[in-house]
Amino acid sequence: MKAIVLSEPGGPERLVLEEVDEPEPAEGEALVRVRAAGINYADVLIRQGSYPQAPELPYVPGTELAGELDGQRVMAFTRGGGGYAQVAAVDPRWVEPLPEGASFAEGASFLTTFLTAWLPLTRQARVGEGTTVLVHAAAGGVGSAAIQLARHLGARVVATASSEEKRAFALELGAEEAWSYDEFAERVRADVVVDPVGGDVFSGSLKTLRPLGVLIAIGFAGGLWQEVDPAVLVGRNIGVHGFYLGRLMARSPEIVREGFDEVVALWREGAVRPLVGAEYRLEEAAEAHRLIEERRSTGKVVLVP
Repeated sequence: MKAIVLSEPGGPERLVLEEVDEPEPAEGEALVRVRAAGINYADVLIRQGSYPQAPELPYVPGTELAGELDGQRVMAFTRGGGGYAQVAAVDPRWVEPLPEGASFAEGASFLTTFLTAWLPLTRQARVGEGTTVLVHAAAGGVGSAAIQLARHLGARVVATASSEEKRAFALELGAEEAWSYDEFAERVRADVVVDPVGGDVFSGSLKTLRPLGVLIAIGFAGGLWQEVDPAVLVGRNIGVHGFYLGRLMARSPEIVREGFDEVVALWREGAVRPLVGAEYRLEEAAEAHRLIEERRSTGKVVLVP
């Protein structure tokens, strides 16, 4: 079969299409014929060599996909990589039939982004009527999911994004305001912040929190987090939570499975929908990564073997 192989860290050109053996499924696992593979920012960090828990190389990236299993259209998590391929091994615990009418690209765009937004918004923060939720990187996969989910929970949503085009996209999704990263800290007051960006955005977000507000740190696409003095948190009655879906799946799979069922139900009901921003052929994985790395993407970017 054909797969994208990362043999050493570096730029997008390190993603090479190769002919490899089909994966050997472990006991209880199944092989899925991949029809679409989702690209997450963690894949970009792994390729760059900056991911904290980097896999051994050579490595086939990709942890979520949609495809065909025993004649059924499904979406699934892989067993820790292998999604950028024509065939991938999956754990049946993390396989779900695609909603009726959904495309494979939508299926490959859903699980990581919506779980990464849903679980913090429902388990780590109090979100409902009268709540203001600030969503950073609002035009991206997690951001676009967070806007939809926060609105579904009854919150007022404020967004940030890096360009006028992306801010307009966030407003179309349902955000009531959209600001640049230079403006938001002075303009916004929030009860909950969803932050996949990190860096200076993380530090600026602390200034936006109202008493008893919480910042949920999800990623560091814009740089590593700066240290926070606990005296600031205590003095202002605010909090910081961290969220890491992969570790939660390993340590508390029952919590993730519960959220998994909840977000899939929301999709089936029509309350939310994944947004596919771009589709690339498998051999175009480098171009797809470059689109994300250069902050030119909106929604989720997927590979189609």
